[in-house]
Amino acid sequence: MKITIIHGQSHQGSTYHIARILAEKLGGEITEFFLPRDFASFCVGCTQCFMQGEQRCPHYAALQPITQAIDAADVLLLASPVYVYHATASMKALLDHYGYRWMVHRPEAGMFRKQAVCISTAAGAGMKSTNKDMADSLFFWGVGRIYRYGLAVHACSFDEVSAKKRKQIENDTDALAKKILKRHGKVTPSWKTKAFFTAMRWAQKKGWNETDAVYWNEKGWTGAKRPWKG
Repeated sequence: MKITIIHGQSHQGSTYHIARILAEKLGGEITEFFLPRDFASFCVGCTQCFMQGEQRCPHYAALQPITQAIDAADVLLLASPVYVYHATASMKALLDHYGYRWMVHRPEAGMFRKQAVCISTAAGAGMKSTNKDMADSLFFWGVGRIYRYGLAVHACSFDEVSAKKRKQIENDTDALAKKILKRHGKVTPSWKTKAFFTAMRWAQKKGWNETDAVYWNEKGWTGAKRPWKG
């Protein structure tokens, strides 16, 4: 199993530790990225990725190590602490660069057979909205199964997390790892993902964006082929 973790911060706080705990329980090869250390550019809104192809993005080359690790992974972990009730600016800046991969444009076929986990922590609240920031992109990428784990750790550093909370983390990550391992190698997208893909399929038949239309036709998705079927 290959696991790619994208940390929405460069420090190793509670969110980092939970992501590592889960990844180690899953086993396999772990690849990690820390934002903004490993990618710090903001999308400039040039629309070149949509209209001409992702290679035209001014940050395409810098993004490639992360893109390649995402594509190679069986499981993606997006981990962000809560910053004012949302994901970090660094995480948002990264996800903005993958708008061209949304199902409305040019989704990567392998996404439909992957699993992903959104992980967030805070001293108090905001995990639901933070996880939604990340889960939105995962859904529109077509990721087959998406899990969310948010926890109020009642601490400002992992060293300060209570023994009771640490026990909860162990139990929760045990259960989550069990679910992921059970589905490993046989992931199929949810009915909601399939329904949205079908809607986008009909939109692509009209060919409103030539770059997208060519992509879908080459994949055979406007016909009988589906990305989750091989």
